[in-house]
Amino acid sequence: MSEVRMQETAQYGPGTFCWVELGTTDAAAAKKFYSELFGWGMTDNPMGPDMVYTMLKLDGKDVGGLYQMQSEMQGVPSHWLSYVSVKSADEAAEKAKSLGATLMKEPFDVGDIGRMAVIQDPTGAVFAIWQAGLSAGAGIYNVPNSLCWNELATPDAEKAGEFYTGLFGWGKEVKDMGEMTYTLFVNGERQAGGMYKPTPEMGEIPPNWLAYFAVDDADAKVAKASELGATIIVPPMDIPEVGRFAVIQDPTGAVFGIIKLLQPPPA
Repeated sequence: MSEVRMQETAQYGPGTFCWVELGTTDAAAAKKFYSELFGWGMTDNPMGPDMVYTMLKLDGKDVGGLYQMQSEMQGVPSHWLSYVSVKSADEAAEKAKSLGATLMKEPFDVGDIGRMAVIQDPTGAVFAIWQAGLSAGAGIYNVPNSLCWNELATPDAEKAGEFYTGLFGWGKEVKDMGEMTYTLFVNGERQAGGMYKPTPEMGEIPPNWLAYFAVDDADAKVAKASELGATIIVPPMDIPEVGRFAVIQDPTGAVFGIIKLLQPPPA
């Protein structure tokens, strides 16, 4: 994560995480929590008689989305969904299937905004792919209170590594971190995301892609989140040469990370 560059005008090549979206059991509670924690503005967009899609705004730019899960998703916990940019959602979905994935939602158009599909990788983690139409994704990232990193926890890092390198053409850099190894996925010259296998000491962590939001002060953000009713899953701790992070569960049950990155080297 230390090599990620500051970026405000978002451009997303294929294989780049480009959007995050919160599906929540309580949209009102989620809006209150995130607006107070990150200072996000909210713009509601009706998407039919019973659905509203809320654009999350930072400095007037789209930082992510939020929606109330419908009855057909009853039993699904609140969750953040990470999107990866692709040239063709249909081709990427077919390739994912050929590599052993399950399509949770077949490719479909989101008006003229773009085309997407929702995929469960062979180890159980769920993510989405996005073919840009009018929108390439978030309008701002890697600045405080916006998305800056996506990280896969999986019980089978070898199988997951084969899947994602096969699907997106990512390279891998495996780093020894003492009690565990950490894999950096590389997309061209840019780090695309991270991956690790949870240790037994971490308890039961389901396969998932965790979205991280950049912050100015991890400890202060954790204190604020606690005041707002969140549960702290991992208290603030340092990652040598990377930054200080924490993992938080919002009041509706969705889990996300925050990180105060060390100053990246000049681009």
